[in-house]
Amino acid sequence: MFLRQITPDSLLDAFPHSTLILDTAKDRIVAANARARQFLALSGTDGPAENRFRPHIAGNFGGFLVFLDELAHRGQAWRRNIPLQDTAQHPLSCELRGTLIAQTPDHILLTLIDLNELSRHDQITEAGELQRLGLLEWQRAQDFFNELERQNQLILNAAGEGIYGVNADGKTTFVNRAAREMLGWSAEDLLGRDIHSMIHHHHLSGEVYPAHDCPIYQSFRFEQVNRIEDEVFWRKDGKPIRVEYVSTPIYDQNILAGAVVIFRDITERKENERKLRDAMQQVQELREQLEQENAYLQETIASERAHHEIIGSSPAILQLLSKIDLVAGTEATVLISGEAGTGKALVASAIHKGSARKRRSLIHFKCSAVTSDAIEAELFGQMRGAFPGALRDKPGMLELAHNGTLFLDDVDELPIALQGRLLHALQEGTVTRLGDTRAREINLRVIAASRRSLERLARKGEFRQELYMYLNVFPIECLPLRQRPEDIPALAAHFLALSCKRLNMKPLTITRHSMETLIGYDWPGNVRELQNVVDRGAIISNGDKLQVELAQRPTPGGQASPTVMTEAEIMAVQRANLVNALRMTQGRVAGEDGAARLLGLQPTTLYSRIRKLEIQPDEWQ
Repeated sequence: MFLRQITPDSLLDAFPHSTLILDTAKDRIVAANARARQFLALSGTDGPAENRFRPHIAGNFGGFLVFLDELAHRGQAWRRNIPLQDTAQHPLSCELRGTLIAQTPDHILLTLIDLNELSRHDQITEAGELQRLGLLEWQRAQDFFNELERQNQLILNAAGEGIYGVNADGKTTFVNRAAREMLGWSAEDLLGRDIHSMIHHHHLSGEVYPAHDCPIYQSFRFEQVNRIEDEVFWRKDGKPIRVEYVSTPIYDQNILAGAVVIFRDITERKENERKLRDAMQQVQELREQLEQENAYLQETIASERAHHEIIGSSPAILQLLSKIDLVAGTEATVLISGEAGTGKALVASAIHKGSARKRRSLIHFKCSAVTSDAIEAELFGQMRGAFPGALRDKPGMLELAHNGTLFLDDVDELPIALQGRLLHALQEGTVTRLGDTRAREINLRVIAASRRSLERLARKGEFRQELYMYLNVFPIECLPLRQRPEDIPALAAHFLALSCKRLNMKPLTITRHSMETLIGYDWPGNVRELQNVVDRGAIISNGDKLQVELAQRPTPGGQASPTVMTEAEIMAVQRANLVNALRMTQGRVAGEDGAARLLGLQPTTLYSRIRKLEIQPDEWQ
């Protein structure tokens, strides 16, 4: 309905430029005003078959299609790089401006602006400007620069750097080929114009760059050479380029005529420098992360001691192994409960080793081993200066466990004030370091362990109910050693073999009486206490049998039963203690930091005991 109301005699004739309505789907000129018909040399009797727009496109038809795509997307578009021709195939210099007609998507309002006419208008305007500035003075400066350009035209255009000149009024007098290519402006665009307002008007930050602050203008105002290593020029398409330049004042018969500017595009170099800085920063962060991971791995290996596998054949152990096999291959969160020393860390390690994340680190974070004021930085990481004492950027446990597994040991000791933030980080999969605003993505699996019942703590309000529900997806309980005494013989034999190998001793045997003693003990320290007892027995044993020493237990009468050591056992303990002292002092006996002072003995007495006990240097080295 809208198109039928528009005729060449009505609305289109009111447009000041050549305007037509184009049906892009049928390539048909629906209507055109008189100026458009005259511009394109359309006859008033052209039929529908002859009113096609395609024959008027003299070249760059692909650019015209891009123009149509932009018009369909934005609703408006313009182009100057699409050559047109009239019906007689005479070339036309024009700018295309298109507007999408909302009521009819296939129809566009196309305006053809005659660039020759615009050029004539510009010339009239520039002539008036020249007249205002003083035609004679301009002509003198123009002649000077024209002569300079004529004398050096080949050199200027062969130069790889951009070169242009400005007169004392800041108007452009010449521009070489390299400058035109870098800036995207033609010589006609720049000559006689205020080049600062065209290419140097804003800083890269968007802040306005006043001409009186420009070092180029200062060159001819204060007659000084200025070298600038990092500024920005603006291209015709509105994009910035990073440049370094030198502006030098020039003279005509000892009279200051203006300045010459030689500049180089350093955008690519600056971008490469930025990428290098980012890459170096990333390498530094990865290096720090690897160092942290290595430190925690070494700590885990040292603390794990002999726990290389789960030992035992009791129903409780078989059920435990079954649960590990069941959950290891999933991404489920696991909550391990049990008394201290029951092997919760060993179970977490076994789950990690059986998972798809086994090639990445198992980060062990013991919540009870960090003070409450430091635990937040340890978990979430820190930026330098985030708080007093934060001297460098440091990733937290959550970052270190990225793509791996985070083992939160003693999670019941986590301050309740941090539990909400931890839950948010785990649910969102992001972590923000202290003192930072950038959230970093994390992808990790969580295994938690607790000596106390989290369910009971949650009911009492001492542990967040939401975090408990998040962690308690797959619960595993590690039973204390007193509830599975049938595992003690296998565990004791395993620990004894490891101790003898570590101490470079010949293999020892466990007598029936010693084994009955071990089985009859209630083991308040669980498996960890059993290993300590075996290690201590291996050290004090004299002969080929394991000497077992257990903590004193109350007798029915309330008195602790005494532990009696043989002379050989006392001698073995004394010898081991002396070797440890020599190891700590690196074999030094006398002096302020010698073993004699550490043991409270005279050096001569200690020398005598070393000879008596036949202690060799390779034992403490």
